[in-house]
Amino acid sequence: MNRKHGEMSAPNKSYDPVEVEALKPENIERIRDEALAAFAAADSLDALQEAKVAHAGGTSPLSLANREIGALPPHAKAAAGKLVGQARAAVGRGLAARQAELEAERDARVLVEEAVDVTLPYDRVPSGARHPLTTLSERIEDVFVAMGYEVAEGPEVEAEWFNFDALNIGPDHPARGTQDTFFVQGPDSGEGEATADAADSGVVLRTHTSPVQIRSMLDREPPVYVICPGRVYRSDELDATHTPVFNQVELLAVDEGLTMSDLKGTLDHMVKALFGEDMKTRLRPNFFPFTEPSAEMDMVCYVCRGESVGNPDRPCRTCSSEGWIELGGCGMVNPKVLVAAGVDPEKYSGFAFGFGIERMLMFRHNVEDMRDMVEGDVRFTRPFGMEI
Repeated sequence: MNRKHGEMSAPNKSYDPVEVEALKPENIERIRDEALAAFAAADSLDALQEAKVAHAGGTSPLSLANREIGALPPHAKAAAGKLVGQARAAVGRGLAARQAELEAERDARVLVEEAVDVTLPYDRVPSGARHPLTTLSERIEDVFVAMGYEVAEGPEVEAEWFNFDALNIGPDHPARGTQDTFFVQGPDSGEGEATADAADSGVVLRTHTSPVQIRSMLDREPPVYVICPGRVYRSDELDATHTPVFNQVELLAVDEGLTMSDLKGTLDHMVKALFGEDMKTRLRPNFFPFTEPSAEMDMVCYVCRGESVGNPDRPCRTCSSEGWIELGGCGMVNPKVLVAAGVDPEKYSGFAFGFGIERMLMFRHNVEDMRDMVEGDVRFTRPFGMEI
């Protein structure tokens, strides 16, 4: 048909949407039923997602049919739109219903498969603990740091002069023999032979932490207030009350006008801080080369508090009913030691004491065998906890 220029074609009112294959009612119903069947057949959320893309996505048959509506004449669009809309709504409801079912099945399965038995140990890795010797050593340090003392340390492989000579321990003293002291072998001559016997090397594994006192006086100008914890070595057999490697702590105070009363007051404060406010100490005369006068320090038995003395009805195995327990040695610093460290004994005086930390741990916690402290068994350390 020929049109004149400027004329528009009239709407094709005779156009029947049924003639469009994609919009035939039977085709729309088939597409809808296939989508619902695919959703019902999905046995997992992943499978349902694939069915959703295939039957409700942008390139699904329903979406393509929906696009055909735009090509229809106005009077046919309403019927076709209603037909396709109803099908899409049915597909949407079917998809939502099946998704809810699969999510419910998944949640129920997770509750079973990922159930936690709260009666089982929450952690299969056993917890450790700080060694009680470390904890006790730091607690002792805290007591004296609070009093104004400084923590001092020194080498464990020590020159014989620091370990013996400077402390007024003469060359013939029994402690300087290999029966009591570990000597370090001298260097090789280059021919595979040692240049000197170990006992003549002049180097030892320190037998006490007293060399740190000498080093502290050499490094500092008086007044000197230091606490010296550390590991020491003796030629002892390992048994219930002895070990060749143990921990010791010593204290040194050098100042003008210090006396035995200052020493006694310091000892009393330490024992009360570590064992209780009702604890007492006493001093018994003794001899040490590096102190003069010297004394052994005892403290009241921490078990019976002295009540077992003369009381056969209440014997105490800890103190053998004597009422006192020996803790360590102490005394006023020997003037010869002050001179060796470059301190004027006419102007300054000092006091010192020392004791084994293992021995104090046995007192505080009723440890009967010192070997338990060195065997590394967590069953021994764990009850002391993780105190820091």
